[in-house]
Amino acid sequence: MHQEHPFVFHLVQSKLWDETTETDNTYYPPTYKIDGFTHGTSNPQKLLNVANHFYPDVLGSWYCLRMTVESLKDSGVETVYEGTAPVGDIQRDFEGAGDELFPHILGGLKASAVLEAHKVNRAGDGTFLSIEGITK
Repeated sequence: MHQEHPFVFHLVQSKLWDETTETDNTYYPPTYKIDGFTHGTSNPQKLLNVANHFYPDVLGSWYCLRMTVESLKDSGVETVYEGTAPVGDIQRDFEGAGDELFPHILGGLKASAVLEAHKVNRAGDGTFLSIEGITK
């Protein structure tokens, strides 16, 4: 593993992930067709910056899925580490975007790849504040 961080994280709207797990389907993020992969973050310190840059206007509750490259591979998808990419039509110009490589998951997510779904805490205005068990 060439990353110093052992996990791959993906931020997901709770309602979409709950639907996926209830129906035993594969989850593809809303921008998958545009982006061509599922976005991930390895450095837990970047998660709130990523969330507040790309998703502040997407209301509702969210999870942060915690996986590993190995758990993803076991579920049938590969992960490549590349420079930051836009999410849909939102550009990648957030603080720390160019500091490291980000995991890009070449497929959708199956529940079997997820080690834990962590609850994301948000303010009333949509600001992402913390992720239980990951950030402080």
